[in-house]
Amino acid sequence: MKIVHGFFALWMAAAVALEAQDVSLTVYNQDLALVREIRTMTLKAGVSTVSFTGVSERIDPTSVHFQSLTTPKKAVILEQNFEYDLVNAGKILEKYVDQDVRLVTEKGELFEGTLLSASGGDIVIQTREGKVQIIRPEKVQNFDFPKLPDGLITRPTLVWLVKNDGPEIHKTEIRYLTEGINWHAEYVAITDSLDKNLDLSGWVSIDNRSGATYPNATLKLVAGDIHRVEPPVPLTTYRADMAMAKAEAAPQFEEESFFEYHLYTLLRSATIKNNQIKQLSLFPSVRTKSQKIFLFDGAQSDKKVRVYVEFRNSTKEGLGLPLPKGKIRVYKQDRGGALEFVGEDQLDHTPVDEKVRILLGNAFDCVGERISKAVRKLSDRSREEEIVVSLRNHKETAVDMVVVEHLWGDWKITKSSHEYKTKDSRTVEWSVPVPARGETMVSFTVLTRW
Repeated sequence: MKIVHGFFALWMAAAVALEAQDVSLTVYNQDLALVREIRTMTLKAGVSTVSFTGVSERIDPTSVHFQSLTTPKKAVILEQNFEYDLVNAGKILEKYVDQDVRLVTEKGELFEGTLLSASGGDIVIQTREGKVQIIRPEKVQNFDFPKLPDGLITRPTLVWLVKNDGPEIHKTEIRYLTEGINWHAEYVAITDSLDKNLDLSGWVSIDNRSGATYPNATLKLVAGDIHRVEPPVPLTTYRADMAMAKAEAAPQFEEESFFEYHLYTLLRSATIKNNQIKQLSLFPSVRTKSQKIFLFDGAQSDKKVRVYVEFRNSTKEGLGLPLPKGKIRVYKQDRGGALEFVGEDQLDHTPVDEKVRILLGNAFDCVGERISKAVRKLSDRSREEEIVVSLRNHKETAVDMVVVEHLWGDWKITKSSHEYKTKDSRTVEWSVPVPARGETMVSFTVLTRW
């Protein structure tokens, strides 16, 4: 359906702000961004109306901050309206209900009369003779309207009532918050043949669905969990596989601590287009020491032994960078030299000097089994349990396996076949060597009071 307008004009404001001269965009990883724009405006003396176009469709109008940089106290906003009723065929038809319209069908038939309804998929017209006619929208070739109905605009617009007691030309700064922009980190790790080193590179993906484009913007990314009164609706997850991408250039971002978060500033300007996912290198590939861990948790997996890669985010180990949360994918070369995918995990915000443990999958050739051998009730508020864990290794090489046990109440391990470590008030771990094609038994007794 084609719509033809005889007089397509919209006179909403006495002045229109020019396009932004300087744009800054600070993106949070919670579907939120802070937009800062510098624009030159012509403001009439006294009170006038100004139309500020080009803002995000998902702007929070209550967050708008306007300031004249030329004479801050001479130009102030008295009233603000956010106009977002954008033009489309359906809305124009709705505005012309009970008014005269003229349409031509694809067969060249002409219909003129009063538009009674344009909802429900059909167009209902009453001719001057009183006859009611129903036309299917797909049959319409074009409509002819004298003008654009009041209240419809072509772009989201802030309409301000401004009082100006200063000069006519003002350099202004506008700040506002918008939803519809998100970012997340993505990491690509390549483990060496002995699984003792990782080549790690970081990327960021910026997903802009805000309804606006930010040209040549100063881009900043905030990593951290800020508190919001209303939690945002998560965007659709975007998956990108960049296993072969390896940045060799200098880092593009400058990192700094900011309040209780971390701020990453891109060292060049970038255009963030609407409905675009932009990917940028966070840091070039670095090598860090790593360790492969076989872990059996009898409470969480039935005989499955999980495989982890662990590394410490420290300068001493080759890394030492604040790592924003994101997905990390791990690859390894096969005998032919091709990189093969071996697993992925979600990395949380990780400060410097913290240990990172990445779950990659389940070991094919390792099996664990937890058996409660005996439970003895000692009193109404205490009991003793004897547990045996069998670790079986079907590989041609010996491995170390970690056994995890989750405890509750006021517990105490009274007997143990192997030395253990207390990880926290509810978790203990044993690190146990298991020979090639062999089996190791871990037994312990727990006294629990409550």
